[in-house]
Amino acid sequence: MQPDRTEIDAVLARFQEAISALLASLDDRPVVFPDASDIAQGFDTQLPEDGIGSAQALDRLLRDGWRATAALSGPRCFHFVIGGATPAALGADLLATAFHQVPYTWITSPLGVQLELTALRWLREILELPAAWTGVMVTGATMSNFTCLATARQWWGERHGVDVADRGLHGLPPMPVLTSGYVHASALKALGMLGVGRAQVRRCARDAIGRVDLAMMRRELEALGGAPAVVIVNAGEVNAGDFDPAAEIIALARQFDCWVHVDGAFGMFARVSPRTRHLVAGTERADSVTVDGHKWLNVPYDVGYAFTRDHGLMARAFRYTADYLPSPDDPRPTLGAVCPESSRRARGLATWATLAAYGRSGVRAVVEHCLDLAAHCARRVDDAPNLVRLAEVPLHIVSFRYDPGVLDEAQLDRVNQTIGARLVEDGRVYAGTTRYGGRVAHRPAFSNWRTRPADVDLYVDLVRELGAAAVRELR
Repeated sequence: MQPDRTEIDAVLARFQEAISALLASLDDRPVVFPDASDIAQGFDTQLPEDGIGSAQALDRLLRDGWRATAALSGPRCFHFVIGGATPAALGADLLATAFHQVPYTWITSPLGVQLELTALRWLREILELPAAWTGVMVTGATMSNFTCLATARQWWGERHGVDVADRGLHGLPPMPVLTSGYVHASALKALGMLGVGRAQVRRCARDAIGRVDLAMMRRELEALGGAPAVVIVNAGEVNAGDFDPAAEIIALARQFDCWVHVDGAFGMFARVSPRTRHLVAGTERADSVTVDGHKWLNVPYDVGYAFTRDHGLMARAFRYTADYLPSPDDPRPTLGAVCPESSRRARGLATWATLAAYGRSGVRAVVEHCLDLAAHCARRVDDAPNLVRLAEVPLHIVSFRYDPGVLDEAQLDRVNQTIGARLVEDGRVYAGTTRYGGRVAHRPAFSNWRTRPADVDLYVDLVRELGAAAVRELR
């Protein structure tokens, strides 16, 4: 069976009806259905020889498949740091698929390239980054860190007189990378992919939480004897939403030969609110910054943003040429030659649409709405006799644990791990656990414009209910 043009109208009509129903269900449906795994495994069948046709294939997805999805864009998803999708961003993302654009270069999509560049300029303005900086859109935190750290690696190589994108790292000393204990797994993954190596990271931390030890960082930089190094500032730690002191770290790094990278996947959005701007003061003096769109900007997965002060370095790190491709001298932009991806989805449409639709004040309103939700959650935790908050709440993550006051540390870890597992099994709310200071803890992150105080209340009540049950079983 081959694709047929006459199928399109029926597909679009079915999708309009189904998507409206799916979106209408988001507020009240379980985040995860109990039978989701069984339904998903039911799709693991033999490849059909002739196919069942588009209508039947799509009906199967719409009838059964949606129950095997997690409602990550719904108001009760507090796991990881996941945003929703604003109406404008959702519509534009659907258009990106319908337009079927490849914004590798201007000639393949003038609209895709222009919207990406415009949206990046708007984001620079909202985040108060220098106007001379350049940016590019990628898939998310890992690839934005990869892009910025590849640019940093190019800078470091050139400081040694070597074009590492051309010659490689052979014969060079290890590239030193200094940071706090807050360094994110995506940055470590990027360093591994870049051939720098995770083992080259020197964590300058003064405690088990991971807070930076500036004196240790100074000693490490002094021990390099003037050799160039890369420093990573972590703007938004994942367990409690804490921040490295960016201004102090950058001031220290500027006394040495350093490239300073800010990993600000969600934390950079602190700059949009007067209530939190102080947390990221000084980040504009860095050399590169990463930000995620599918977190606090509430655009659909997957989109991240990589910004750097030096477009030339980024272009040399990712240059991509062939006789059939646009010339490097073409004045029209070729975005695929300054980032990892050459084949690229038109991510600029969703970002441009949400910024055009809601503007600077709308972005600030979403951020402050989530700040209010986190403060509400913290108050609920503080008021509960069997919940203990483990950290301050500078942003939108609340770190706490269930503690009835009668268990030892090992038992508390076991009970809180059980709560986390059963929350996912229950499905009404989606949240997980982590280790904070070596102890099992809960860390709901509020990033979705749809979330309401009642959703937070349901979450806190469920933790207490499941915790009481877990303690009874323990005894």
